[in-house]
Amino acid sequence: MRTLCSSTLLAEFFVIGFAGLVAMKSDSLTMTAVWTVCGIAMLLSLGLCGVITRPGGVQLGWVLQVALLLSGFVVPMMFILGAAFAALWWASVHYGRIIDAHKARWATALAEHEAATPEGATAAPGGATAAPEGAATAERDAAGPYAG
Repeated sequence: MRTLCSSTLLAEFFVIGFAGLVAMKSDSLTMTAVWTVCGIAMLLSLGLCGVITRPGGVQLGWVLQVALLLSGFVVPMMFILGAAFAALWWASVHYGRIIDAHKARWATALAEHEAATPEGATAAPGGATAAPEGAATAERDAAGPYAG
């Protein structure tokens, strides 16, 4: 989940920065206000990359998504980009959790497999134990290095 969510947050960092450039053109906003809000949002997106797996990280990410959507009142194109990033955020969280669950099952199965395999032997997926690594067979030696 961390990789997918961090990728989404990093892309949002750049989108927020570009939205700030567009918002600077508005006559009703001061440059200080634009870059204060954009700077905080940009720092939040970068900071979330590091704490996404901690408690509350995903919820803070949702807060950022809502803020991105609401920024559409200042820069109308942000309604579209905010919705797109909210969908990306949902997909990153949803599929990231699925991937994490598969990784955990794979690591457990691998640990059990390694515990059941004798020292120095390599077990084939079907359960058969192969010769220790580095043991050469007569057939392989006779075939030579270019045998197909």
